[in-house]
Amino acid sequence: MRFLYHPDKKDISLAAVLYALGDPVRLEMVRQLATKGEQCCADFDFAIAKSTMSNHFKILRESGVVLTHKEGTQHINKLRREDLEALFPGLLEAVLRSARPLFICQQSVVHTQ
Repeated sequence: MRFLYHPDKKDISLAAVLYALGDPVRLEMVRQLATKGEQCCADFDFAIAKSTMSNHFKILRESGVVLTHKEGTQHINKLRREDLEALFPGLLEAVLRSARPLFICQQSVVHTQ
């Protein structure tokens, strides 16, 4: 089994979190996790390559935005809400309040109104 790196709470930086949240696809992933709770990677029905999704999850995980654990062959993801709130009070809620849902289709990313 491959090791999944997660930074300790004390090692999460604002720059890394903002970088992770700065991509529209990753922001939509975080928005869905905030709305629906824990989800496995396969629950995100985005029309992008599996390797691209894996890279997005890696960036979210290694920045400290999500925790990922394995259950059988599934990777289950959840937001590190408590850690992020303790380190950067109000940041996640402000970002999520501002985020508009995206529909990610084969050729483009479409913002909803």
